Amino acid sequence: MFAPLQSIIDTGGPVVAILLAVSVLALAVTFYKIIQFRAAGVGSHLVLQRALTLWDSDKRDFAMTELARSNNYLAPVVHVGFSTQNKEPNILAARLEAEAEGLFMQLERGFRFLDNVAQLAPLLGLFGTVLGMISAFQALQEAGNQVDPSILAGGIWVALLTTAIGLAVAMPTSLILSWFEQRMDAERVFAGQAIQRIVSPKGASDPVAANAA
Repeated sequence: MFAPLQSIIDTGGPVVAILLAVSVLALAVTFYKIIQFRAAGVGSHLVLQRALTLWDSDKRDFAMTELARSNNYLAPVVHVGFSTQNKEPNILAARLEAEAEGLFMQLERGFRFLDNVAQLAPLLGLFGTVLGMISAFQALQEAGNQVDPSILAGGIWVALLTTAIGLAVAMPTSLILSWFEQRMDAERVFAGQAIQRIVSPKGASDPVAANAA
């Protein structure tokens, strides 16, 4: 099972071994972030939406009851907003935004590592290629007058192997990171809209609704 992998490492040298180790770490971080996102309820806002709709309708007790059913990571922030209504809207909004940003930072841990892998893996592969080319030309020089084209050709393909592996590591990592960042951008948009609905509910700002209540 590990024989092909060991063969690649033996052929490509330490740079390939480093790239493979980095790819394993990147894969581990990816699985961890997927599990973390799922546990936090990233993208699952159905219960929160219902609670915010009730809050907009000035049905605050029902909104609090509905909110208690949510396991979403933003539920504590919404609860603070529902429970704190004696502050100026701007002050409350700033507090809720700060609370939400702290949660976003927790969810974005590991993004920097994935970004570094996506940027450095091709450079590391290129570094391995340069080292391989140096070794190939040294072998060609040592051959002297008995030059065999296979010596140079074999050295070149071994050297290019590191670049190929570096790109193979970087491209999927970049796509995965882009997907994670897109999810977080959507979370920030939702949180911003939720905060505005909390500090400026329609039911409280609508005179007709207020008189009917």
